[in-house]
Amino acid sequence: MAKGATDTSNLKRSVGLTGLVLYGLGVTIGAGIYVLVGETIVRAGTYAPAAFLLSSIVMGFTAASFAELSGRVPQAAGEAVYVEKSFALPWLTIAVGLAVLIEAMIAAAAIAVGAAGYVSQLVPLSIETLIIIIVISMAAIACWGIKESVAIAGTMTLVEVTGLLVIISFGIGSDPGSLSELPAALAPSPGDWPALSGVLAASMIAFFAFIGFDDVVNLVEETRNPTKVMPWAIGITLFLVTILYVLVSFVAAQNVPVEELNGASAPISLLFERLTGLPPIAITLIAIIATMNGVVIILIMASRVTYGMAQEGRLPKWIGAVSPRTQTPVRATILIAMIVLVLAVFTPLDTLAETSSEVLLVVFVMINLALVRFKIKGMPAPENAFTVHIAFPITGVVLCLALLLGASLAGG
Repeated sequence: MAKGATDTSNLKRSVGLTGLVLYGLGVTIGAGIYVLVGETIVRAGTYAPAAFLLSSIVMGFTAASFAELSGRVPQAAGEAVYVEKSFALPWLTIAVGLAVLIEAMIAAAAIAVGAAGYVSQLVPLSIETLIIIIVISMAAIACWGIKESVAIAGTMTLVEVTGLLVIISFGIGSDPGSLSELPAALAPSPGDWPALSGVLAASMIAFFAFIGFDDVVNLVEETRNPTKVMPWAIGITLFLVTILYVLVSFVAAQNVPVEELNGASAPISLLFERLTGLPPIAITLIAIIATMNGVVIILIMASRVTYGMAQEGRLPKWIGAVSPRTQTPVRATILIAMIVLVLAVFTPLDTLAETSSEVLLVVFVMINLALVRFKIKGMPAPENAFTVHIAFPITGVVLCLALLLGASLAGG
C-alpha cells in the first residue's frame, strides 16, 4: 500500500448513542471505582460519597462546556482543537493537546496497575509481567477497528456495571435502613474541618474516578449524527456514573473497616467477599474486565487525540496516519501503549491517579475558558447545536481551580 493511501484514509462513522454511553461508562468505571474506592475511603472515611459527589459537581459544569464545544468544533483531539479554534495560539494548542495525552497515558498506566492487581489474585506472575501482557493485549484490540473495539468495550462495560449493581444490592439489601445515613455521608457539617479536610484530600482520587466522560468527544468523527448524540452521551454517562459511585462508596464505607481497605490491591473483591460471604472469584473476574476495559478505551481516546493533532499539523503527520485496513490510527496507538507501559511499571498507583487528576483539572480550566472566549467573541454555535449560558463555563473554571487549591491545602 502506498504511503499516500495510508495518510489519506479517514475515520469511519459507525458509533451511535448507545455505543458512546457504553464507551464513556467503560472508561470511567474502569478508571475509578474498581481500583480506587479503597484509597478514597482511607482519606475521607464515611464521607467518601461526599468526595465523589463533589467531584461530580465540578465535572458537571465542565461537561456542559464539552457538550457545546463538541457541536461547535466536531473534530477528534477535542480539547486541543477547541483551544486552537478559540485562542488561535499554536503553542497553547500544542500545550493543551500534550497535556491531554500525558493525562491519558498516566490514567491508562494507573488502570493497568489496578488490572494487574486483580489478575495477580488468580495468576502467579509478577505485577510487572502482568502489566506488560495487559497493555499489549489492549493495544491490539484498540488497533483492530473502532466498531469492533467499541463493541468489545460495550460488552465489558455491561459486565462491570452488573458487578457494581450486585454489590449495591447486597449492601443495601442486607440493611435497607442504612440508606437513611446516606444524606449525612453526602454533606459533612460546615464546621467539621477534619471531615471537610478528608473530603478535599480524597477529592483528587475521586475526581480521577470520573475521568472518562470527556473522552467521548474524541470519537466525534466516528459518531453518527454527533451534534445531536454527543451532548446526550456526555450527560447520561456522568449521571449514571455519579449514582453508581455514590452508592458503591457508601456501601463500602459502611461494611469494610478502613484498615482493611488501606493498601488493598483488589478493594472491590474484598468488599464482595465481606458482603456476600462468597469466594471473590466472580467479582475478581468482573474487576479484571472492568480495568482492562478502561485501558483499551483510554488507548483508543489517546490515539484519536494524537491523530487529531497530527491532522492539524501540531504533531508529525506520520504519527497520525490511519491504517487503510483497520481505519484506525495504529501508529499512534502503538506509541501511546509503549509510554503507558513505562509509566505503569515505574510509578506508584496513587501518584499516577493524583497527577492525572491535577493535569486534567488544568486542561478543564482551559476548555471552559475556550468556550467563554467563543461566547465573548460572539461566535454563534451551529444550527441545532447544544448550547449553555456563559455562566456554566465560568463556574467550571472557578470550581476546577477551587478543587485544585482545596485538595492541595488538605493534602498539605
